[in-house]
Amino acid sequence: MAVPRSRERILCLFDVDGTLTPPRQRIESEVAEFLEELRKRVMIGVVGGSDYTKIAEQLGERDEVINKFDYVFAENGTVQYKNGQLVSKQAIQDHLGEELLQELINFCLNYIALLKLPKKRGTFIEFRSGMLNISPIGRSCTMEERIEFSELDKKERIREKFVAALQREFAGKGLRFSRGGMISFDVFPEGWDKRYCLDILDEERFDIIHFFGNETTPGGNDYEIYDDPRTVGHSIQSPHDTVQRCREIFFPETVNES
Repeated sequence: MAVPRSRERILCLFDVDGTLTPPRQRIESEVAEFLEELRKRVMIGVVGGSDYTKIAEQLGERDEVINKFDYVFAENGTVQYKNGQLVSKQAIQDHLGEELLQELINFCLNYIALLKLPKKRGTFIEFRSGMLNISPIGRSCTMEERIEFSELDKKERIREKFVAALQREFAGKGLRFSRGGMISFDVFPEGWDKRYCLDILDEERFDIIHFFGNETTPGGNDYEIYDDPRTVGHSIQSPHDTVQRCREIFFPETVNES
């Protein structure tokens, strides 16, 4: 594929966990340096489910990240930064209302209370601007405990069963659920998945938007934006895979040389 002459006409959007960084870890210098190189050819942005603070912890210093990317979409794009400036921010409580929000929180707390797991830690529900992040083990777990839960989840489908229970309980209430990372899943209003950022980007009139993500199967938090006709979706396996795929598309001369 030929690279357009103007960098302003093409955008590369990246998921964070598993795409630019290992889950909840900092970006490797090789990947960060490549993004700087890539930005000279195309515009770049990130769209993550986490809040901006967590995204910044993984991609650099808090005040640096919004200047390293042309766009930063936190919480699926409900918190939006462009050219280093906060553009807008949505609030889930304003959209759902307090009654439904409390029903949802109470159901999750009751469900978690009945779960028998090898370990439980703190912060089972993280209240974000555009979503609730639900973690059966609790987000305060260590990396070793995170891995232990992830392996158990693969066998016993803990998160999948939890989401199925929520779908039954809140059918017709305008809620969506998606898994992401190793220990949690997100709950948000219908339409507030990662495609939310595309509605904003429609006004920018890019010739093409590439999206790179690792949770691209149905139920994953990258699936909707990956499958959207407004993007060219790339399903990747790791940050190094992301770099390789981008080199093949935007730096074919270096790939051919190697």
